[in-house]
Amino acid sequence: MDGEKFIIRGGKKLSGEIRVQGSKNAALPVLAATLLVQETCSLSNIPLIRDVGTILEIFKSLGSKITWTSGDLTIDNSDISNFAPQSDYVRLLRGSVLLLGPLLARFGEVLMPYPGGDAIGARSIDSHLEGFRALGADVSVGEDHFLKIKAPRLASGKPKLIGAKIVLSESSVTTTENLMLAAVLAEGETRLRLCAAEPHVQNLALFLNKMGAKINGAGTPSIDIKGVVRLKGVEHKIISDSDEAMNLTLLGAASRSDFYIRDINPDFLEAGIQKLKEIGVALEIGNDFLRLKPPSSIYQSFKIQSGLYPKLLTDQIPPFSVLATQAQGTSLIHEWMYEGRLGYINELIKMGANAVIMDPHRALIVGPTPFHGAELKSLDVRAGMTSIIAALVAEGESILYDAFNIDRGFEKLDERLRKLGADITRM
Repeated sequence: MDGEKFIIRGGKKLSGEIRVQGSKNAALPVLAATLLVQETCSLSNIPLIRDVGTILEIFKSLGSKITWTSGDLTIDNSDISNFAPQSDYVRLLRGSVLLLGPLLARFGEVLMPYPGGDAIGARSIDSHLEGFRALGADVSVGEDHFLKIKAPRLASGKPKLIGAKIVLSESSVTTTENLMLAAVLAEGETRLRLCAAEPHVQNLALFLNKMGAKINGAGTPSIDIKGVVRLKGVEHKIISDSDEAMNLTLLGAASRSDFYIRDINPDFLEAGIQKLKEIGVALEIGNDFLRLKPPSSIYQSFKIQSGLYPKLLTDQIPPFSVLATQAQGTSLIHEWMYEGRLGYINELIKMGANAVIMDPHRALIVGPTPFHGAELKSLDVRAGMTSIIAALVAEGESILYDAFNIDRGFEKLDERLRKLGADITRM
């Protein structure tokens, strides 16, 4: 196999503290929102990950001027005149779909191929396109899967989207975000219903309102947006990554370790924390930290299902499978959203897990079972993190290929884990 890999020697208890990075899922829509203004925006707590680097390459191809130092980024989109993002980068990143809304709002037109990203299900963008049509846009899809979207023209001849009431066909996070991005400069009022309420949706609304947008209801199923003529450049801090926080919590639980996770918002982790307490995980929770403690008894088996916020999110579910292998009894993992996401279960079976994939959405795991080292694949961002957790629990040496998938979503993860005492080396 080509590319970088991780060599992991597991079976050690971890200790110390680790800080959670800025949220990838919050950073991408906020970056997309900067396309709406012809002024400079200053962003902090941007995660240093491959997916952010990819979307910034798309911005540069459009004409953006970017300065990125550590987690601080300034972006000036005043000279952009191009509404056709570079295809090669778009096909690498699912999050590039978020460029459709702001480019359409700013230029009245966008030309772009279907986005790429993780291969974890069909992941249709039909709900995005339905929303743009409801705002008056003409949407066409070529045989080569190139999207061409045009806003209607006002009496003045200027292309501009028209506000409308839109009932989403699914409570999709990126659809909610994309329609917010499109509607803030639309003519009149837009009322979105059956919206996603995730923390990063709320963070995007906060950023847009700082810029001068008029958005009410973010964090609820109903979002109302009054279109404005223009927006301004502002400063903004990206929220911490609640998905990473939950993944790290599961690392501590599965390895029966004692360490602190800093820079978190416990309010965004309530569903996961409640489930972990039911399983028997010992936790100490503060205003902005969480501490894992060694358990006093064996974990109890459980049933878990991904859902819409405030339920457990799909990106938080995979590492629960490792915890299930260390629990007494039969556990059920139900991935409600994506039919292709359970491939990581096969990687755990290589390490000794007693597990079976029942159908594309459900797996049964019987525990407890000891883990041994194995050669593993990082199938996608969250599957890769799950394999790292499993390898740190296992006795012996594991090799995890395709490290780039980890780098897509986690900032210098191997370096940060080594500070906890993990034996993990990049090769």
